[in-house]
Amino acid sequence: MPDSAASSRALPLDTAAAERMWEEYRAAHPEAVAGAPEHTIEHFGDSARLADELLDIVLSGRKRATAELVADFVARGDGLPRVGSHWIACDSTGAPRIVIRSTELRIGPFTSADAAFAADEGEDDGTLESWQREHRVYWNRVSAARGAVWSESDEIVFERFAVVWPPEHAD
Repeated sequence: MPDSAASSRALPLDTAAAERMWEEYRAAHPEAVAGAPEHTIEHFGDSARLADELLDIVLSGRKRATAELVADFVARGDGLPRVGSHWIACDSTGAPRIVIRSTELRIGPFTSADAAFAADEGEDDGTLESWQREHRVYWNRVSAARGAVWSESDEIVFERFAVVWPPEHAD
């Protein structure tokens, strides 16, 4: 996850296009939306390079999990996701690419990540060791960007997800 040109979530988001994508998904899957009508529009990572790199791993099918500091949700004024909630993942240009649905969530410290979660995140070589190394760098950077110091005891949202839209990318 390291990126020397971090922009701390300053990437543009094409919310109008994302809302059109959401409406297409909602029309095709009204039952899924009825149970979890909320959605967010975001991108992976904290830079254009990282947004595209991680999205590409999702599109390849290798990445089906992600982790984010609870403090980052709070700093943005966002609520924590819940099982069944949706988010629209955008690329570095802000274009919406896919709708993701949370399938499993838990909150825990850094040390609670295990090899299975690291493999499901699909980043780097997929090992727990690389997950730990890369996330230490990333969370130190994003915490510093918001004026905080990261600690391994900070709460992390560990999320597994499915890609549900568009049909050509759905699991």
